[in-house]
Amino acid sequence: MGQAVDVDRLHFAFTVTFHYIFPQLTMGLALLLVYLKTKALRTGDEHYDRAARFWARIFGINFALGVVTGIPMEFQFGTNWAAFSKAAGGVIGQTLAMEGLFSFFLESSFLGLFLFGEKKLGRIGHWVAGFLVFLGSWLSGYLIVATDAWMQYPTGYRIGSSGVIELSSFWDLLLNKWALWQYAHTMLGAVQTGCFVVAGVGAFYLLTRRDETYGRTFVRGGVLVGTVAAILQLFPTGDMQGKLVAYNQQPTLAAMEGLFESRAGAPLAILGQPDVGKRKLDNPLEVPNVLSFLTYRQWRANVKGLSDFPQTEWPDQIPLLYYSYHVMVGLGTIFIIVMVLASLNLWRGKLYDSRRMLWMLMLSIPLPFIANTAGWMTAELGRQPWLIYGLLRTASGISPRVAAGNAWFTLIGFMGMYTLLAILWLFLTYREIELGPEPGGHRQKDDAAALAAG
Repeated sequence: MGQAVDVDRLHFAFTVTFHYIFPQLTMGLALLLVYLKTKALRTGDEHYDRAARFWARIFGINFALGVVTGIPMEFQFGTNWAAFSKAAGGVIGQTLAMEGLFSFFLESSFLGLFLFGEKKLGRIGHWVAGFLVFLGSWLSGYLIVATDAWMQYPTGYRIGSSGVIELSSFWDLLLNKWALWQYAHTMLGAVQTGCFVVAGVGAFYLLTRRDETYGRTFVRGGVLVGTVAAILQLFPTGDMQGKLVAYNQQPTLAAMEGLFESRAGAPLAILGQPDVGKRKLDNPLEVPNVLSFLTYRQWRANVKGLSDFPQTEWPDQIPLLYYSYHVMVGLGTIFIIVMVLASLNLWRGKLYDSRRMLWMLMLSIPLPFIANTAGWMTAELGRQPWLIYGLLRTASGISPRVAAGNAWFTLIGFMGMYTLLAILWLFLTYREIELGPEPGGHRQKDDAAALAAG
């Protein structure tokens, strides 16, 4: 970890991991805000408007922190990754500039109107503002994912006479097949984060017997949307994302599965500990032939192991990649189970009174954040040792004049600042949840109940 490239990687990994806590929630909440505003518009019930205002306030907190933590990452392209910026800036600059100029300003402008202009806009105008916040949020997500997808599977480029990578087809960059499936998979992950947070807060209100009408609305909306998202996360989006890796990044697939030797009828590893030195998976719990079928739709298909590739092509953090992938898949499976069980209880009319199920929903709130982080770790660790797959190695993309000590200095500074931001975020979010959709409403009811009892 003493080399500059290692510290630069840790630096970016820390800042982007902390930053992504906020966009995944805002992108998920954006869809649910449209759902609530649509219900309000169709029914004319003020209940849904108040529910939307409550989640809009939490959306605003996360949006603000997402902006504050997102800006430093773009500066890191110049400070820590100058060689990468010089080599590929003509390509990735297109999508990053579009994200800033179009989607970010669309989202931020109409978020201001959504938060502060409801009386002026009227019911339909306020719905339109909410929809444009959703559109800007999801467009922003696509342009960021398209940038990363190009680094995973570069298309629409040519190498200029000076060795710089130039854009040859804007539409190949924007409609990269890797971007389309990665985007769908990423956004479903964000929707699940939003759904678990909304359902979990609703479960909290039902368990504490306060704001119960809103609790039922939050639980119902979070569970119904979350069930669909959890299933689609597995198939087709997760399945297609896995196939792209299998066909285009074969060493990555082998490392993700802890497969060191090629096998016909390759098993799917459920558990195990990769021993890179001995090139084996210790204490494996495997399902025979399943990896071959999932990858190539043939039970006895040959799946290449890491030994079939030069060690210089292997991901450099195989154990961490293996565990990140299995955490992501394991939590994704748990999400399906939790949401399907909650949906069945909802259908049977027992969910709101099932304390066990409500506790399960409430305690699951942190899990989508962990799963999304593990998913991004799988994607980025799996691309190594390449910064742009097949074109530019990670070690060649750093700023040659920035020493490891310089990067450590700023990383420690970011850790301190982000600790304070995390405390602020938790405080503001807790305060909004404590105040509830009708600030003071549950306290008035408690006072009335106390007076009646007295």
